[in-house]
Amino acid sequence: MQFETVIFEKDRNIAILRLHRPERMNAVIEQMYIDINSVLDIVEKDDDIRVMILTGCVWKREKGDKQAFCAGADLKKHSAGDRTPFEKREYIFLAHNTTKRIYEFSKPIIAAVNGPARGAGTEMALNCDFLIMADEATIGFPETSLGTFIGGGVTYHLSQIVGMQKAKELVYTGKILNGKEAVEFGLAYKSFPITLFMDNVISFAETLAEKAPFSMKFAKKLLQKAPHLDIDTVITLEAEAILACMTTEDWHEGIKAFLEKRKPVYKGK
Repeated sequence: MQFETVIFEKDRNIAILRLHRPERMNAVIEQMYIDINSVLDIVEKDDDIRVMILTGCVWKREKGDKQAFCAGADLKKHSAGDRTPFEKREYIFLAHNTTKRIYEFSKPIIAAVNGPARGAGTEMALNCDFLIMADEATIGFPETSLGTFIGGGVTYHLSQIVGMQKAKELVYTGKILNGKEAVEFGLAYKSFPITLFMDNVISFAETLAEKAPFSMKFAKKLLQKAPHLDIDTVITLEAEAILACMTTEDWHEGIKAFLEKRKPVYKGK
């Protein structure tokens, strides 16, 4: 299926969504959010897909091609002044609803930050389950330097990921981190040299894809909800999740494989 601003690929049970506006460092416009949601619809309905990777494409420039994740909102489009106040509001809420959908998506999503990530790109990456970077890639929140503000739930997520003082440091100063620095800072999960980057991301995605889909669905949902609930509610939700898993074929397969000392083959049933 062809899209205007993204490339969608499927490799066995892994989906890869590549942001694709190479002439603008994959900067976001309305159509990109629409295309991302269309891909999420496909991935949601495809039971064969267990994990999705969100990454960028090569940035085309006169000095030579370079990797890019997402430069943020397309400021050229913003500065054109052709949006009405209503259209600006619609755009902002389209952006926020898309990042929220990424965060709440039922299947794991890995942000594979292959190049510069700023603004809206960083917001999408932070809403994924794992943020993996190329060593050479960079990430940051430049909004205070541009007279605007962070969005996409960053004020909700960032302090939980790195702690409040580090979150303030990143947002207040607009500090830019490369892949290794982001891992040390606690912002990224892992980083790899660009030549080994996608191989390592796909290998990690394959590890997640091998797990029982229902178990993974509950794991994502409860790990994200639990910090905001009381212990009694959490225990009840965990018990319901266990009971639901016990009704599946995969639960029996997991036990059988354990007893037979082999690798389980889960079918999502």
